[in-house]
Amino acid sequence: MTEERIPLMSRPVPVIVVIVLALLLDQAVKFAVEAWLPFQEAVHVVPMLALYRTYNYGVAFSMLSGMEGWFIVTLRLFVVGFVVWLWRQTPKARGFAHAGYAFIIAGAFGNLIDRALFGYVIDYVLFYTETWSFAVFNLADSFITIGAALVILDELLLLRRAKR
Repeated sequence: MTEERIPLMSRPVPVIVVIVLALLLDQAVKFAVEAWLPFQEAVHVVPMLALYRTYNYGVAFSMLSGMEGWFIVTLRLFVVGFVVWLWRQTPKARGFAHAGYAFIIAGAFGNLIDRALFGYVIDYVLFYTETWSFAVFNLADSFITIGAALVILDELLLLRRAKR
């Protein structure tokens, strides 16, 4: 009987390390943004990319910005709890899904820390053209997006393996 190798991101200790490192990086960048980036003034980096410090009082893309802070904090905690539950329910062999869950948790906690400390989330990345601009976002939002992409990739790989 051969024992299956458990992927690194399906183990609790590496997941916790990734979450903590991602949180530290997110908070360090936000600290630097608060210290040195002018408020609501675009600092153009390359064509179509600017740094633009602003505050998000809602959730992703300022949705629910009119809601009470306690509601948004509760919603984020519920999401983190649900993702932790998914991580525990997902078979250990599915390393991409587990890595995705870790990034989602890190991003959610990064924005939750902002919300708890300031009452808003610090956003600072802006993609734009002359006629269009994407919502301003931050590194924690990127972690959530990368995490979701990893979960989707894992599902696609699972479907591909099932068709063989």
